[in-house]
Amino acid sequence: MLRMNYLAVVVAAVAAFVASFVWYAIFGNAVMELRGVDPASAAEAGTPAWAMLFVVVQSLVVAFMLAYFVARLGVADWSGAVRLGVLIWVFPAMILLGSVVHEDVPLMLAAIHSGDWLVKLLLMSVILGVWRKGRQGDAAGRRPATGTGPR
Repeated sequence: MLRMNYLAVVVAAVAAFVASFVWYAIFGNAVMELRGVDPASAAEAGTPAWAMLFVVVQSLVVAFMLAYFVARLGVADWSGAVRLGVLIWVFPAMILLGSVVHEDVPLMLAAIHSGDWLVKLLLMSVILGVWRKGRQGDAAGRRPATGTGPR
């Protein structure tokens, strides 16, 4: 059975949620303008609770799936985690590009959403890749040298 750190999954999901919140705090007005929505009226309406709950659940599902890939592929350091995050990001990037081609979504809008996915996937992958459950060694995650010490 694969060993997953479920606490790391929750932390990665929360980190992704917070990163996405910050991302859209920065790019939110541009998103509204690209969608043809008045930012002032959108701010008054607010975000429905169900939409926020969806994003939390979505982050948990994505974090769990990334944890599965981290465990299955043996990702154990930040560089492997970054590679995994970029490789997985290709999927939402291509889906968003398809919306530009087939649904006339503005390219800049898709680019903003794609950037959000890149940040979230990199953040989650790194958290999950470096914080693995069941590592041998000390608290810093270093493995003890083999063949040394008293027997």
